[in-house]
Amino acid sequence: MLDKLNTAWASLPEYGQSTVWILVITVALIICVALLTLWERKVIGWMQLRRGPNRVRIFGLLPGVGQPFADVLKLLLKEVIIPAKANRTLFWLAPVITLVPAFAAWAVIPLSPTVVVSKADAGLLYLLSLTSMGVYGVIIAGWAANSKYAFLGAMRSAAQMVAYEIAMGFALVGVLMATGSMNLGKIVETQAGGVGSWNWLWLFPLLVVYFVSGVAETNRAPFDVAEGESEIVAGFHVEYSGIAFALFFLAEYANMILISALTAVFFFGGWQGFFEGWPLLGDTFLGRPSFLWLAIKVFCLVFLFLWFRATFPRYRYDQIMRLGWKALIPVTLVWIGVEMVLRWYHIGPWGRAWFH
Repeated sequence: MLDKLNTAWASLPEYGQSTVWILVITVALIICVALLTLWERKVIGWMQLRRGPNRVRIFGLLPGVGQPFADVLKLLLKEVIIPAKANRTLFWLAPVITLVPAFAAWAVIPLSPTVVVSKADAGLLYLLSLTSMGVYGVIIAGWAANSKYAFLGAMRSAAQMVAYEIAMGFALVGVLMATGSMNLGKIVETQAGGVGSWNWLWLFPLLVVYFVSGVAETNRAPFDVAEGESEIVAGFHVEYSGIAFALFFLAEYANMILISALTAVFFFGGWQGFFEGWPLLGDTFLGRPSFLWLAIKVFCLVFLFLWFRATFPRYRYDQIMRLGWKALIPVTLVWIGVEMVLRWYHIGPWGRAWFH
């Protein structure tokens, strides 16, 4: 059976294999997003000494695991109410514009040494262009609803996203300088050699800037002023209900996984193993690159998103903007200058054989 499957897979043209991987990644991501909503409530419940969801079962088993699917069913059955004077076309288009980039970005993310949908050499530019599209969905959602509350929330959220998008872009410039490539697969390959060879060591300030900016970019706590109900009535999506409302949160949770995966690829070696090059473990599966290592890294980074929500109070809007413009962006600029010095003297990543 396995031989027949391998033969059938090898006989598929390249576009056919890419199509299969697109379907597999999309379905897996949707399931992961659903389970992430449950995991978030369980983690926060654990940190607050309570149980979290523990009622809805699947086929009478695993208490609480059916909660995300019950939520999806509830939102599908709820009526989508569109304000009378709203722009109906843009009202429906906004959540799609927000959601599509979160899924399309996975086309260039290498899941293992052999599994990637597209090996585009300009993958980094592709990611920057896609991630910057999310702000359009936010602005359109606030404007199309013809509501002053929604429009004010959209403007505030858009200003926040733009500020942190710039910081993320500068952080990726540092990654580009350290790896010499915009192909994400090659970025991972240049980090071969174990934990000490990953970019986090030499680009630690950029790692912090990138991840903090990613938390702000996804409007997650403590940067969730777009959804501060006590301040601005739930922000840009205040007029949305039912499945249209669910699409915004599907995009938010998908972006959490995406930012975690990109952080793992850029700074933690992607699918590179933790024990690569170790005397005893390096020759076992623990030292070999595989999707398992990428999944473990993404799992740990997503957990930080949940930990932040359960720990930090919400920042004021002026504090958020000051952090983005006056702290994170200057840090990236300074560290890019430090990288120039390291490159000149061939220190760190710039001293490796591949760089020459």
